[in-house]
Amino acid sequence: MRAGAVRTEDKKQTARRALEDRILKGDGSVSSDQRARAFNNAGLTEPLHALLGKVATRPTQVTDADFAAARSSGLSEDQIFELVICAAVGQSTRQYLAGLAALDEAIRGTSG
Repeated sequence: MRAGAVRTEDKKQTARRALEDRILKGDGSVSSDQRARAFNNAGLTEPLHALLGKVATRPTQVTDADFAAARSSGLSEDQIFELVICAAVGQSTRQYLAGLAALDEAIRGTSG
C-alpha cells in the first residue's frame, strides 16, 4: 500500500472517530448513555426499540406511527432526532468497519 493511501485512511478514521465522539459524548438533549444504546442498537426499551431498530436495519419500514409512539413516551422532537442520528451512525459505522475488515482479510489472503 502506498504511503499516501495510509494517510488518507488515517484521515478517514480520525474523522469517523471524531463524529462518534461528538454524537456520543457531546452536548445533547438526551443522556450519553441513551445515545450509546441507540448507537449500539442495544438495551433499548419500547417504543424506542421498534423505531431505532428500524432506523438501523430496515429504514424503509419506519412509519409516522413509530415516531408518534416515541413522542407519546415523553420524548421531544429534538431527543428523537438525536437518537435517530445515533442509531443511523452506529449502523453505518458497523457496516463500514465490517467492510474494512473484509477488505483487509481479502488483501491478506491474496498476499499470503
